[in-house]
Amino acid sequence: MTPKDAYTLIIDAIDQGTYRPGDRLVESELADRLGVSRTPVREALQRLETQALLTRDGRSLIVATLSHDQMAELYVVRTELEALAARLAAQHAAREEISVLAAMVEEDRALLGDAAALSRANRRFHEQIHRASHNRYLVQQLGMVHRSMALMATTSLAADGRGTAALEEHHSIVEAIAARDGDRAAAALRQHLSTAFEVRLREEARRI
Repeated sequence: MTPKDAYTLIIDAIDQGTYRPGDRLVESELADRLGVSRTPVREALQRLETQALLTRDGRSLIVATLSHDQMAELYVVRTELEALAARLAAQHAAREEISVLAAMVEEDRALLGDAAALSRANRRFHEQIHRASHNRYLVQQLGMVHRSMALMATTSLAADGRGTAALEEHHSIVEAIAARDGDRAAAALRQHLSTAFEVRLREEARRI
């Protein structure tokens, strides 16, 4: 296994909640879990630390926790980049790519009530918009943002009624892209993420 493979597996484990913010990652335990030598794991952990996805607690590496301000900053960057992706998708997406987006929205309705599954589907939907932008540099930057989103311990889609509303928002985004209306697609994407952020803030306030 290469360091890249180990890196991807650790990222996926964080994204899926196997390792949560504050959890300690031990090189030897990870190597055993992944069935690899410690060298690629060590290199993957170093890369994750450089990207601020892991942080040091003494000599230990732990999964980073986003502060309130960091979360707000992340949403600002994500919103701007995703709005651009939606605008470019309206201009450049192939007919088949738009059909896939529309099908995703309908298929994801079957996941309502399962927040974890809906969260994974939501990520796939957004990644499909990224690819439909046909801008490799934007896709690269959005990949970094979405890796940082994995540091959020909960999903806003778990909030009561949020799943249904989010799918309607996805539908509006796809309609705008299909109409080749870049301004409307960007606005719909911005509103979608603004609402998601507001829901997350409300949920956070309830836990104080």
